[in-house]
Amino acid sequence: MITAAEVRKLLPHRYPMLLVDKVLDVVPGERLTAIKAVTCNEPWYAHAGEDARVEDLAYPETLLLESWGQSAGILAGMGRAEVQSGEVMLFGSMSEVDIHRKLYPGDVAEHRVRVTRALSDTVIFEGESLLEGEPLLTVSKMVMTFRPAEVLRSAEPVTMS
Repeated sequence: MITAAEVRKLLPHRYPMLLVDKVLDVVPGERLTAIKAVTCNEPWYAHAGEDARVEDLAYPETLLLESWGQSAGILAGMGRAEVQSGEVMLFGSMSEVDIHRKLYPGDVAEHRVRVTRALSDTVIFEGESLLEGEPLLTVSKMVMTFRPAEVLRSAEPVTMS
């Protein structure tokens, strides 16, 4: 298990965008299971007044995708000393994504991420999220890549070779 404090060491995200609470199980380079507990205390619910309907409290789908992606980022970054020393993790794309149901405060999403292919600087994932054992989200493909931070900060154009 990877605790919330350890998750903070593995991801650069912070409040309000750190969307993984802990990792339940991990096999580095292969698979990971993480959770995100939704609470009504999160900033995206600040607009909901006392008369908010249940539908008004649905967790934003973009944040569900971000949370799943952060779980993939933890898996991709494990064992990469470069990430700790200035390499930046970049989200590339997601395809064939299906959201099967809504998530609400009090719910706990269980993200399951699997590596389908790993190259020197790119990782391809697939997986799903479950809510109480039922499908919540399915991701057929997500691509993530790593680049040196100094290249991304460079003021000079970078040529592709």
